[in-house]
Amino acid sequence: MSSNVRPATMERITTPALAESFIDQQLAELRQQIGDKKVLLALSGGVDSSVVAALLIKAIGKQLICVHVNHGLLRKGEPEQVIEVFQNQMDANLIYVDAVDRFLDKLAGISDPEQKRKIIGKEFIDVFAEEAQKLEGISFLAQGTIYPDILESDGIKSHHNVGGLPEDLQFELVEPVKLLYKDEVRVVGKALGLPDNMVYRQPFPGPGLGVRCIGAITRDRLEAVRESDAILREEFAKNGLEGKVWQYFTVVPDIKSTGIIDGKRSFDWPVIIRAVNTVDAVTAEVAQLDFGMMQHIVDRITHEVSGVNRVLWDLTPKPTGTIEWE
Repeated sequence: MSSNVRPATMERITTPALAESFIDQQLAELRQQIGDKKVLLALSGGVDSSVVAALLIKAIGKQLICVHVNHGLLRKGEPEQVIEVFQNQMDANLIYVDAVDRFLDKLAGISDPEQKRKIIGKEFIDVFAEEAQKLEGISFLAQGTIYPDILESDGIKSHHNVGGLPEDLQFELVEPVKLLYKDEVRVVGKALGLPDNMVYRQPFPGPGLGVRCIGAITRDRLEAVRESDAILREEFAKNGLEGKVWQYFTVVPDIKSTGIIDGKRSFDWPVIIRAVNTVDAVTAEVAQLDFGMMQHIVDRITHEVSGVNRVLWDLTPKPTGTIEWE
């Protein structure tokens, strides 16, 4: 599968048997392409990079070097899950980079959404490049490119996290799932034994929680986003909505209002909840949710998340609102 064009005869991967056949074919092709050389992969913990990592671990084992950069903008428990699944369970050659302070220091006082995105993207490339330069004998760079990325950019996706590496890092690309659609990648991930909450992870923006902490990012407000998001995901899972609602998350804007906590006046942030369904992300409609569950989530967030005294629900479809706030 060296071409960037998906053959018209290529069967959709919809069953475990078809996934196993794809995996067997890829293992053979990867071993032939890579030989005894080393491969570098930026492992975010998202479904695409995770499936690529699992494939390569099965194909070449310790020849794969995974780099997981924790920029402080991941959801609660995600860095720990990457370490548990890939290092502890799959015995991957994993480099964990704690870059939280580095990212948050660079983002201090920056409120413009586009500037925040650029800082996060550039810093990620810089951190990844620094790690790559410490390593010797790397011949290949693995990427979680999937077929919609190729269709959008008519070639190798220019917007990929590590697409802007310095020119002195010359790697040949390894892209084993580049002819698959997202639903097919998930089937392959299941067949490779990845956990459901990784395989069926809902869409997550490249800048992470940085675009859900509206305005200039502060550590305390970022923590309010992370904790409220964790509660929302936990309650959706308890109520059987995981995988049924396309995307759901919390936003904490840089505004405060008067409230009452423990009988005393408070002046704290609101948490805004967004839950939408969509087919193509071009348009989206608000998910219809049980009001009793909504009330329970409000109660948990206002009592468990520090610095929050209100919960609001965003009922705006796309258009007029975008799915993300920034």
